[in-house]
Amino acid sequence: MKVVLFCHAFTSCWNNGHTHFLRGVAREVLALGHRMVVCEPAAGWSRVNALADGGAEVLAKAELLVPGVELHRYASAIERDLDALLDDADVVLVHEWNEPALVAAVGRRRKASRFVLFFADAHHRAVTAPGAIDALDLEMYDGVLAFGERLREVYARRAWGRRAFTWHEAADTALFHPLPETPKECELIWVGNWGDEERSRELNEFLIAPVSELGLNARVHGVRYPEQAIRSLAERGIAYGGWLPNHRVPEAFAAARVTVHIPRQMYNGALTGIPTIRVFEALACGIPLVCSPWSDEEGLFPPASYLRVRDGAEMTAALGDVLADPQMASELACKGLQAIERAHTCRHRVAELFSIAASVSAAPADVASARPAQLVEAAQ
Repeated sequence: MKVVLFCHAFTSCWNNGHTHFLRGVAREVLALGHRMVVCEPAAGWSRVNALADGGAEVLAKAELLVPGVELHRYASAIERDLDALLDDADVVLVHEWNEPALVAAVGRRRKASRFVLFFADAHHRAVTAPGAIDALDLEMYDGVLAFGERLREVYARRAWGRRAFTWHEAADTALFHPLPETPKECELIWVGNWGDEERSRELNEFLIAPVSELGLNARVHGVRYPEQAIRSLAERGIAYGGWLPNHRVPEAFAAARVTVHIPRQMYNGALTGIPTIRVFEALACGIPLVCSPWSDEEGLFPPASYLRVRDGAEMTAALGDVLADPQMASELACKGLQAIERAHTCRHRVAELFSIAASVSAAPADVASARPAQLVEAAQ
């Protein structure tokens, strides 16, 4: 089969954590013997910011992270290339952060084509900026792939009904796995972007204050940190390392003893229960994880695969316990890793994708006969 992905960025992970998942999906499609074509704009905001942040060498290396992928980087007017890109395609994914004109153009090609077309949403704009989603022409799309059940419900209420599917992110375990020989360099690491005041209070309560109170040797990586936040980290003795390219995150986790997950406010509100990629990354790398208030409403992760706290005081206590008890830390890491290996790798998600493609009413004949049950078996 031929799978085509249109995304905002594949080679750049600058403020774009979803790149991890897209790379992993591409890797597993190829591993199953299929073609994988990926299209990204040459001047997308993630790529432009990465270059401005000194990332030319990083982006060049990122192009080699998934051997075999057919990367099409376009400057403008990709519409004139669509016929060639979509020729003989079987499954086409259009990520929600594409330009509306491209979303519509791919949909128009669907009218006279045989591929299954999905709109893949891994963001919160359907809730926080519904007008932006309403403006997209999705009439000819066969379905929506939402990265959590709550988001799928949003689309179901917007007339997508049975054509809205839950398709979680997952770990690219070819890159994200334990590195036990790496020497420890710090006690705590946090990888995440500051953003637009979406979790400023939470970062102070669940990261900065506990680290300061415990006197931990801690390191923070991410982008879009205001000067005030950087000063606050420095005042508390927390090292700020700036942008950490996604493929280097496993090494950073391996060099630390514990990490935390601090969801944005949206994932404790209208989209509660959706785990972002950072959860999958930490658990796949075998580092103990302590999470600020967040409810695993879909039951994705078994008890004791991570710790959940209710407030800053509990975060301080939990971090202290994990760091003081090597056996506790080891058990957390082991159960978290088992949870990933059992159900949350990108190979699992590709099997789900092919199964969903076969289930939609407009599935082309050869996709429907691709025997998704065998693909699922191969992915386990």
